[in-house]
Amino acid sequence: MRMIIEMNIEKWKETPKTWVILLITCIGLTIFLLINQLIFTSLPIEVPSYGILDFEFAWTASQISLIFTAWGSEGMTLHATGIYWDFLYILGYGSLIAGLIFIISRKLSGKMQFIGFYMVFTPFLAGIFDCIENFLLLFMLNNPSGFSTVIPLVTGVMATIKFSLLIIGILFFLLALLILLVTWIKSRK
Repeated sequence: MRMIIEMNIEKWKETPKTWVILLITCIGLTIFLLINQLIFTSLPIEVPSYGILDFEFAWTASQISLIFTAWGSEGMTLHATGIYWDFLYILGYGSLIAGLIFIISRKLSGKMQFIGFYMVFTPFLAGIFDCIENFLLLFMLNNPSGFSTVIPLVTGVMATIKFSLLIIGILFFLLALLILLVTWIKSRK
């Protein structure tokens, strides 16, 4: 991967065009906001006892059993629907975060730019782990009494990796933004 980035680093400063990245980023933002507002915000109201994060980080079959009992069949169906929507949500947050990192990385130079072009991949890697997590969550929802006790553990690991990669990407973006802001302020003096 490093060779690919080194070979293409000059290309990535120009290609794809900035307007294309902005368009993809805006589409990602739109998907992100719409699914948050139309799907995910209603789940805690409709199923108030345990949220999706409780399910993702249950870690044990006994905790999953408590969650499923609290949700009942209607709550399980609602959360399954939310998980199906999450597949589209992955494209939304992936495009949004990758686009922001890509745009800001083009403004950087040297090692920070090089690192930035690596960081563009973090939301997409997170998306892969999120897809695996979703398949495992759906498997448990569709087989509430017939899943292996290792599945909640693997699901929790997938969720941890997903969130870690997203946090790394977002922190890089914020750090790069701060660096550019400080550089701009210093140049104005």
